[in-house]
Amino acid sequence: MTTGISRAQRITLALVCAVAVSTIYAIQPVLEKAGGDLGLAAGSLGWLVAAGQIGYFTGLVLLVPLGDVVNRRRLIGAQLTLTGLGAAVVAVAPNAVVAVIGLATAGVFAVVVQVTVAYAAAVSAPEERGRTIGAVTSGVVLGILGVRILAGALGDTIGWRAVYALLALLCLLLAVTARATLVPDPRTAGAQYFRVLGSMVHLVRTDRLFLSRGLITFFLFAAFGTLWSGLALPLGAAPWHFGSTAIGLFGFAGLAGALGASRAGRWADSGRAQAISGWSLALLTVSWLLIAQSEPTLWFLIAGIVLLDFAVQAVHVSSQHLLTTAHPSHASTVIGAYMSFYSLGSALGALTTAWAYSTHGWWASCVIGALYSLCALTIWGLARRNTQVAQSQRPTDHRVVSELG
Repeated sequence: MTTGISRAQRITLALVCAVAVSTIYAIQPVLEKAGGDLGLAAGSLGWLVAAGQIGYFTGLVLLVPLGDVVNRRRLIGAQLTLTGLGAAVVAVAPNAVVAVIGLATAGVFAVVVQVTVAYAAAVSAPEERGRTIGAVTSGVVLGILGVRILAGALGDTIGWRAVYALLALLCLLLAVTARATLVPDPRTAGAQYFRVLGSMVHLVRTDRLFLSRGLITFFLFAAFGTLWSGLALPLGAAPWHFGSTAIGLFGFAGLAGALGASRAGRWADSGRAQAISGWSLALLTVSWLLIAQSEPTLWFLIAGIVLLDFAVQAVHVSSQHLLTTAHPSHASTVIGAYMSFYSLGSALGALTTAWAYSTHGWWASCVIGALYSLCALTIWGLARRNTQVAQSQRPTDHRVVSELG
């Protein structure tokens, strides 16, 4: 039975998400510095980014389902500790091979984020579930964008390793805090691990809500990755020539947009999750018109970043609210499978934005981002239409049953 969750516990869970996900993205603003220190050639720098993402995808498939098998409160503490261990390995890595191992390890166990979201949904009262998910997942965006600012600043002052040493320490402190302050995890009998893995495949094949939300998320985060993986390219080139610290400061614009969507959970609680998704995806598509304007002023670009991150967070919270409400008994499995779309979409955005920029410039990256956004909006529209058609047929079916009776 759910008894609700306090504000302090929401903050703890949000911090868990922020710190864990930061271990994946902290390398991006300091990539050149880290590569030079570790002796990597310029053409091999991508492995430092890919290691965390590959580890994360692996964890989504293999570890997140454990949240439906074992106690989530204990699992959060254990996975945070191992995430911190991976970050500590990166902080002291003598060469690139060890650094890649550390980044991959941190990525595997950073899926504590999804276990945390499932835990938050499980312990929340039904009327507060969307609010809680919104507060907790705001920590994800805080980590993804905030660590860019932190890593950029530390990379230009103390050194790139300092951010991983700090993240390792924070992971260990939060593991202890979570264990001491979180309420027991309500659940029925634990599921069988391999049966849970099989249910992930079954979800994709048979659940229309899950499939539509997964595809929306794939293109949503392909658009997100297009912006944030490629933004440093035009800002580091003429006429701006910004360094890593200045580029990292653009994370503030993303934070403003994401935090502006903090009420998305409350809107979802009121039954408006589908409507929120629709107008947010439309806003996401339009935001690229502003993001493409990187000269002669940056104000249009900044405004576009705010709009994009607002839209991404609003849709992300709404999707998780719908899915955890539809599948309360195995929320960890559903969230893990759902987030695999996020991981693949982010990777696609990172790859295509680099290719587009190198061949045709920033406008081409923005066109690709807008196309991803439009694909997500189209999928939402089709799913919405199919739902409305199905609902319109139900009264007819009832009348037929009544007449036959």
